Amino acid sequence: MVNHQTVGDGAVHLSPEDLAALRRNLCEQLDLARRPAAPGQAPVPLSASARMVLADVRAALQRIAEGRYGICHLCRRPVGRDRLMVVEQARYCARCQHVREPGR
Repeated sequence: MVNHQTVGDGAVHLSPEDLAALRRNLCEQLDLARRPAAPGQAPVPLSASARMVLADVRAALQRIAEGRYGICHLCRRPVGRDRLMVVEQARYCARCQHVREPGR
């Protein structure tokens, strides 16, 4: 069975299994960052880029909870399933991400 979330004139085609796997992967990323240091070791501070990735992961989990996951923030069209399987926290479809990249 395929889950069709209709947004605008597009649809996100993620099966319930796909969505569950993506959510699980995002939660695992968040859990890894929250793990305390080993006993007797000081916690390692996160770099700015790691903090940005975690913010993106949290935002993706929020979009899943709100039913907005997989919709491009710019053009409001679906983000491709293949893209989401590689970049679970993707906010933009491949076309819009390409436009947003520096030097384009």
